[in-house]
Amino acid sequence: MKYHQLPHSSLEISKICLGTMTFGEQNSQKDAFHQLDYALERGVNFIDTAEMYPVPPNPKTQGATESHIGNWLEKSGKREKVILATKVAGPRNVPYIRNDMKLDRRNIHQAIDDSLTRLKTDYIDLYQIHWPQRETNTFGQLNYPYPDSQQDVPLIETLDAMAELIKTGKVRYIGVSNETPWGVMNLLKLAEKHDLPRIVSIQNPYNLLNRSFEVGLSEISHFEGVELLAYSPLAFGCLSGKYLNGQRPEGARCSLFERFVRYFTPQGIAATQAYVDLAHKHGLDPAQMALAFINQRPFVAANIIGATTMEQLKANIDSISIELSDELLKELQAIGTTYSNPCP
Repeated sequence: MKYHQLPHSSLEISKICLGTMTFGEQNSQKDAFHQLDYALERGVNFIDTAEMYPVPPNPKTQGATESHIGNWLEKSGKREKVILATKVAGPRNVPYIRNDMKLDRRNIHQAIDDSLTRLKTDYIDLYQIHWPQRETNTFGQLNYPYPDSQQDVPLIETLDAMAELIKTGKVRYIGVSNETPWGVMNLLKLAEKHDLPRIVSIQNPYNLLNRSFEVGLSEISHFEGVELLAYSPLAFGCLSGKYLNGQRPEGARCSLFERFVRYFTPQGIAATQAYVDLAHKHGLDPAQMALAFINQRPFVAANIIGATTMEQLKANIDSISIELSDELLKELQAIGTTYSNPCP
């Protein structure tokens, strides 16, 4: 395994992070325990979850992911061996999490206490804002909505509430997710101006079909040291090629849940076929090639993999040992130019 220290923190994280949003839906607690045990054996020390998980969100399963991880931490006694990240949900139509899901002091304090209870720990290493309070481009939404008013809760109030969690010892560091360049830079400016904790990471989607992070945010990562925790590196599994030609493998996420259509645009499918063909040309597994591409990007601090089977998990972790040649990287870039950002 390779490790990387997040700038502006003491967190030395594995370049492969175990994503857990299938725990409690597609994966049972027994499955979760097997995945966690194996990941740690392979040197993965970074685990990412969220209070909203599992996905797709459901009032009957919400919180199950954190509970499965908490039960594993209790049984294994390995809390000090992992860097644990979770997230507070922002405003959205999921009122079963909290009646009022604003990113204000009351909600943030309630969210962290609930997560700590489920996770059976007294602190979180990295606490992230799952998505912004304000109306903006998230989860594949294009065309900025130009809202009439500012967000109900100012960024400074959210940041101040997160600072309180650090002061109490419940949280070590803070980060954001599904954020924009405007949001990241304003949070950094507010932290500096008011002597508040700075965000140390941004967790956004990044894969061969969605490279929108490279526009704006990668420059911020470089100069400000807010590096990427890349989620959805296989584009819901599409970059493995298993959904090509209309295939819908039994038990696969996009077979089970019709909501996951982000990467099935005509251009996205054509680009996927081109990437899969390129992997086969070089004798590589398409999924491992796609993950290796993420692993080698200079602004990526960690690659958040997810798996529903142990076979997938092993192959995903093995991607850390694959080094893509300059020739292959040029060919990947050529496809990326032909099919420019087909699924942002």
